Amino acid sequence: MKYITFIALFITLKGFAQKPTSTIDSFWNTLQQHCGKAYEGVITSGATADFKDKKLVMHVKACEENRIRIPFNVGDNRSRTWVLTKNKLGITLKHDHRHEDGSEDKVTQYGGTTTNPGFSQMQIFPADIQTQKTIPAAASNIWWITINDSSFTYNLRRIGSDRLFTVSFNLKQPIETPLAPWGWKN
Repeated sequence: MKYITFIALFITLKGFAQKPTSTIDSFWNTLQQHCGKAYEGVITSGATADFKDKKLVMHVKACEENRIRIPFNVGDNRSRTWVLTKNKLGITLKHDHRHEDGSEDKVTQYGGTTTNPGFSQMQIFPADIQTQKTIPAAASNIWWITINDSSFTYNLRRIGSDRLFTVSFNLKQPIETPLAPWGWKN
C-alpha cells in the first residue's frame, strides 16, 4: 500500500513540476499548427463593397518563434497581411498594408496589443496609440481572433458605432496556397 501511495504522490508532484501552458502559448501553438496552409473564408458580418463577390483567402505563410505573418487576400488584392508578434506579456496584432509595388500604404501598421492573457481560443487586441494617431476614428477599435479545431475568425468592432466586421475561415478544408502578398520579403 505504501508503494502505491508513493507512486500516486510521485505522479502528482511530477505534474506540478511541469510548467503549465499559458493561454497565450496555447493560442500561439494552435495557430502555428496551420503554418504553410491557406484557407478560404466568408464574411459573416459587416460586408462592404470592397469584399462583395470576392474570394477571401488567409495564408498562414510565415511562422517564427515569436512572429506569425498571415496574408489576407481579397480577390486579386494582395495588399493585406496580419502580423502577430508574441512576447512575455502578450501578443500584438498589426495590419501591414502594401501597394502592388511593395511600398507601404500611408495607412499601415495599425492594430493593438493584448492587455491580459485572454483565452486559449481567443485573443483580444484594443487599438494602440499608434492606431489612434494614424486613424483617429479607429481609436475605439477592438480586434479579436478566435481559433479552434474547425475555424479561425478575424473580428473588428468599433465601440460606440455599428461597425462590426467578421470573416470566418474553415480550417477543416485547406486550399491551394496563393501568390505571395505585395511587397513580400522572406
